[in-house]
Amino acid sequence: MIEFHLDGRSGVAPYQQLVQQVRRALRLGILREGDRLPTVKEVVAHLAINPNTVSKAYRELELEGLVSARPGVGTFVTRTLADNTLAAHGPLRTDLERWLAKARRAGLDEESIEAIFDSTFRSALREDTA
Repeated sequence: MIEFHLDGRSGVAPYQQLVQQVRRALRLGILREGDRLPTVKEVVAHLAINPNTVSKAYRELELEGLVSARPGVGTFVTRTLADNTLAAHGPLRTDLERWLAKARRAGLDEESIEAIFDSTFRSALREDTA
């Protein structure tokens, strides 16, 4: 089961962070068709957020056809976003994990690592489209 977290510094609305985390879990195969998402009550207790925030996220996921709510039972994954080619890229993930460990050993904190990765990622995307 997915365990949600929120980043108050991200500038992304909490409900949208939940939606993004579900999408990412679906894409990576962490969540599969038939899996149950945590109940609204469970998420509220874990994150100390408003139940309407969780409900809004689940409604958006339902509108996208990714989950289905079953009253009294829970919210279940109805479709995955997993790409079979993603699983084949284990070596790339291993390389990235090594890079992250190297960055930590160099004394970079999480925010600095994220900033370097994000700026490099965005720069590479611009070069690919140029």
